[in-house]
Amino acid sequence: MAHGYRSGLEAKNAKHLEALGEPVLFEVFKVPYVIPAAKHTYTVDFRLRNGILVETKGRWLSADRAKHLFVRLQYPDLDIRLVFDNPKSKIGPSSSTTVAEWADKHGFVWAVKTIPEEWTREKGPEVSPEEALRKGPQGFQDLLKQERKRK
Repeated sequence: MAHGYRSGLEAKNAKHLEALGEPVLFEVFKVPYVIPAAKHTYTVDFRLRNGILVETKGRWLSADRAKHLFVRLQYPDLDIRLVFDNPKSKIGPSSSTTVAEWADKHGFVWAVKTIPEEWTREKGPEVSPEEALRKGPQGFQDLLKQERKRK
């Protein structure tokens, strides 16, 4: 379509505005919006007595990575650690990034094959997992502020 219009109705209304002597300001104003999140539940693989939570992963899919970033953003008091079957495996077929590199980049503590015994001897987080959940997720506005700071 001429002038970047994607429909006949858009083109017709542009002509109509011109006939009225109005400037045709087509797609010059953008409104940012957020699609509300769907509620999900994440079941942690292992909880250590000291409150450290452990997720064991063979494959580290995009959905898994996103989930863990969302959970950490919303519950920063949880101490969630990862155990990878193969830390040298790539995060995707077209990526050169390994799962270990991804975990390091995003500040996740991780181990290979088994939960390290030293994790069981640590003091653990200052806030118990139950208390972190009682506090609830960070407000959505807080998440938006964090995202803006990152950019």
